[in-house]
Amino acid sequence: MQPWRTTLIWVAPIWVLLVAVIAVPVLLAAVSPLLQWRGPVYIAAGFAGILGLALMLMQPLLISGRLPGLSTFRARRTHRWIGGMLVGAIVLHVGGLWIVSPPDVVDVLLFRSATPFSIWGVTAMWAVFATAVLSLLRRRLRARIWRNGHLILASVIVVGTVVHAVLIEGAMETVSKVALCTLVSLAAVKVIFDVYKRHKPRQRASG
Repeated sequence: MQPWRTTLIWVAPIWVLLVAVIAVPVLLAAVSPLLQWRGPVYIAAGFAGILGLALMLMQPLLISGRLPGLSTFRARRTHRWIGGMLVGAIVLHVGGLWIVSPPDVVDVLLFRSATPFSIWGVTAMWAVFATAVLSLLRRRLRARIWRNGHLILASVIVVGTVVHAVLIEGAMETVSKVALCTLVSLAAVKVIFDVYKRHKPRQRASG
């Protein structure tokens, strides 16, 4: 058997599984009966948020180099592109909701909303924007500052997004939503732990 066929045999199932994990929650949300009571702008805003959650699973897998078939350079470049897509998805998500109900969105952005899921969501949003700014300044920062800042913000993003999604009773089907949120959390925790372990300061030997 030729080498490329051998590689394809074990690479293809991983990518198919990843696509399925991302696509299934989105497709199930698309057939939710709750959508019939919503307008097109609200639906578009909601699916921008759902897509953002789905894309978040890619980020730790890309930056950790755990996706087969991608070189380190391509994985990191894709990581940056998806980061930009996440910013765009958030803008569409919040912008669409603002069109539907401006006062509610203003209250959320100013942390005055009475709904807990909104607070978690807007916290994750500001962390995403902060990460985007940090990325633009990366070449001006020390490696340690960049790494620690990125890890802290990534942790806030994951926690805020997952709690935000789980608390909302919307178009997403419950089981697939919880499964996706669990995978996002586990992937992020694994990468953060690995980075910390790799870069933690070495303790000096006593004596």
